[in-house]
Amino acid sequence: MAPSTSPFETPIPPSTTDVLVVGGGINGCGIARDLSGRGVRVLLCEQDDLAAHTSSASTKLIHGGLRYLEYGEFGLVRKALAEREVLLRVAPHLIAPMRFVMPHDPGMRPAWMIRLGLWLYDHLARREVLPASRAIDLRRDPAGAALQPGWRRGFAYADGWVDDARLVVLNARDAADRRATVLTRTRCTALQRTRDGWRATLQPRDGGPAWSVHARVVVNAAGPWAESLLRGQAGIAPARHLRLVRGSHIVVPRLFDHDSAYLLQASDRRVVFAIPYERDYTLIGTTDVEHHDDPATACIDADETAYLCREAGRYFRRPVTPADVVWHYSGVRPLLEDASDDPSAVTRDYRLELDTRDGAPLLTVWGGKITTYRTLATEAARRLAPLLGTTTDDWTRCAPLPGGDATRLVGTDGGPVAAMRRLHDHVGTRWPWLPTQVRERWVRAYGTSCLDWLQDALRPADLGAEVAPGLYEVELRHWVTREWARSADDALWRRSKLGLHLSPAQREAVHDWFARYTPVAPPDAEKP
Repeated sequence: MAPSTSPFETPIPPSTTDVLVVGGGINGCGIARDLSGRGVRVLLCEQDDLAAHTSSASTKLIHGGLRYLEYGEFGLVRKALAEREVLLRVAPHLIAPMRFVMPHDPGMRPAWMIRLGLWLYDHLARREVLPASRAIDLRRDPAGAALQPGWRRGFAYADGWVDDARLVVLNARDAADRRATVLTRTRCTALQRTRDGWRATLQPRDGGPAWSVHARVVVNAAGPWAESLLRGQAGIAPARHLRLVRGSHIVVPRLFDHDSAYLLQASDRRVVFAIPYERDYTLIGTTDVEHHDDPATACIDADETAYLCREAGRYFRRPVTPADVVWHYSGVRPLLEDASDDPSAVTRDYRLELDTRDGAPLLTVWGGKITTYRTLATEAARRLAPLLGTTTDDWTRCAPLPGGDATRLVGTDGGPVAAMRRLHDHVGTRWPWLPTQVRERWVRAYGTSCLDWLQDALRPADLGAEVAPGLYEVELRHWVTREWARSADDALWRRSKLGLHLSPAQREAVHDWFARYTPVAPPDAEKP
């Protein structure tokens, strides 16, 4: 092991690997998983925590992108809609159907245009899990009660909700289970072409010694840093350019008492979502603002906050003000530059660029969105297959992510949604002493994986100390040994959203736990 004063030891990576993936966001982890499942030796490095930036700052939706139809992005919408059904089946614990209500503003878009768009949304791809769209009377629909009385007509359709940060972590977890090496808080500081691949220099962020790794292929999945990685670390002039667009969200106390979300037509012809969030809150977003600084510094500004409050206030009975905001987050989307004057109109599709000069293949991921990460990873693996001697099959299409195999335990009747309900009931029956909110959160976050630490538990004491309300030591150790968590922020804001529900003193107790943590066994998640 490399010398370290931290109990979170960083393992020495292999000196050689088939593929080095730079970037621990959704695309990097998805590619690492796909390649590892084909028997490829993969090393993934991430300069911060997994999903520390863009991939944990989304609107938490698995969707086709209804508004993209207005920009003629029919191919992207079709691809995303088809993938929406796949992901609902392979990760039913992280991705769930959600009903969206769109109050109709005739001054923005005529009703016939909305109906046409929703008809296309229903029919561009095969739909098995989600219901079709329909017109609704907001004076009678329960979703209308939270709206101002002037909103009388609307439309309802279905999409998917996702825990985005956990989706990233579970792709990394599955890659590691298939013998990938995952290094967090490790920067790739240099890439040099050799006669038969690449020589990469990896630098731990804790100040430990740098390592040199030889890789046959490098995958640049650095997201908003993809262009700077080419220029700075590899010394390559990029053929494409990224347009960095900041998307910000606010979280306010719950604005409505039902499970439907809202798609609101904003006064500038954009759309703003209002989504039930973490039981007690409403998530409102997003903005589209050009970002010219380091992506790691992305933070909402006063104008964005005012914009989101104002647009929500046009619709809801309860006013929304900046003083109501209990939390906010921002992320930078790495969009392909297309010279559009409107950041909202820039394509959300991705491009894969393979450079095979001098016998040193380099695959760069440009753009993308969380809904199409799996198809992006499959396409990347197929592009690299001739170089690595692997198959080109789409194996991840039917392979559940860790914890997503509830049907194995409780049966397939009713599909993935019904299976998750039965799993929740099974856990409640088998461990009736487990608090309801903990049970609901564990089943949603971990699926069948929570049974690993529940199977021998007979009472709450068997879960270890309750470090904070509803947070037992067994879960904290799981985050550390299986999910690369290294700090309270990793635990409270990415592995979970418990930070929203805990007091400052309770959050400090989690900080203290990490400060005194001693591993009971080496973290198996990062074995080379």
